[in-house]
Amino acid sequence: MHKTYLTAALALLSLSGVAAAQKPRVVIATGGIGGVYYYYGTVMAEILSKYAGVDATAIQTAASVDNILLVTEKSDPSRNTYYCGMILPESGLLAYTGQLDRFKDKPATKLRTLFATYPNYLQIVTTKGTGTVLQNLAGKRISLGAPGSGTEIEANLVLQAAKIPLTQFSKVERLGANESAQALADGTIDAYFWSGGLPTGSIAELSQTLARKGKQIDFIAVPQKGPIAGAFEKAFPGLADVRTLDKKVYGSARSVQTLAFWNSFSCSSEMPADLAYNITKATFEHLPELTASVQSAKDTTVANALRLSISKVPYHEGALKFFKK
Repeated sequence: MHKTYLTAALALLSLSGVAAAQKPRVVIATGGIGGVYYYYGTVMAEILSKYAGVDATAIQTAASVDNILLVTEKSDPSRNTYYCGMILPESGLLAYTGQLDRFKDKPATKLRTLFATYPNYLQIVTTKGTGTVLQNLAGKRISLGAPGSGTEIEANLVLQAAKIPLTQFSKVERLGANESAQALADGTIDAYFWSGGLPTGSIAELSQTLARKGKQIDFIAVPQKGPIAGAFEKAFPGLADVRTLDKKVYGSARSVQTLAFWNSFSCSSEMPADLAYNITKATFEHLPELTASVQSAKDTTVANALRLSISKVPYHEGALKFFKK
């Protein structure tokens, strides 16, 4: 009798081990600490682990470009491992079509969108008195964002559209969200580019730090009627628009117009349709858990989810199944 029970127990343990091994592993590529990508992706990992039948973890990255590489090159069906990532839509489009240097030889054609998340605002952060337009930054010390980030790509595209070469700046750094904020607070740079949701934690903290020093945070404007906004609309039709960054968000010197892009929560075409469906379903059925932790996630809604349909980067069939049910 005892031997029979022991055999049955061992068989049950064996079966549970097989089931555990078959549980998909999902790795969510986020961004740097201090940016919304990092916090959004971390909460998403918790939601998916609880409700999507997967073992999900979030990892810190340099954001969009790194995330595209991870999603398209590290997903491995043979190991039941799939990467998802937060991605700026213009970075995704340029990678998918092979227009970015890192993707010229191998376009990211495996990239797929699961859903649009929230708008990223281009935030060109500085202090009151520096100036109001990009040309005022000539001769100044700036940061373009972390290497391999969508912010860096966006910053370079903005400067090209404004016809401002990097040689016009006295120093050009490539720092992440926290590092850029710290450098501005310390006075080692005069301005920096950041593409992120509102509010971005590191900028909110920077505003308080500057106030304690008797300074006030300010932002360079990218106006609706100007060459930069026009160039982005031409290059990325339907993906970029101009919105107002209200001075109330960070207690800044003034409200400014700036570019905004809807972020994508993306995956690989190699992800099985049922897994993509389960991830999407778990997200939208448990949005209160996401919005409770990430303010920007208030814009993650079924109504906004398909905003990126105009892009050449296709949606995953599993996600579409959920939205079209």
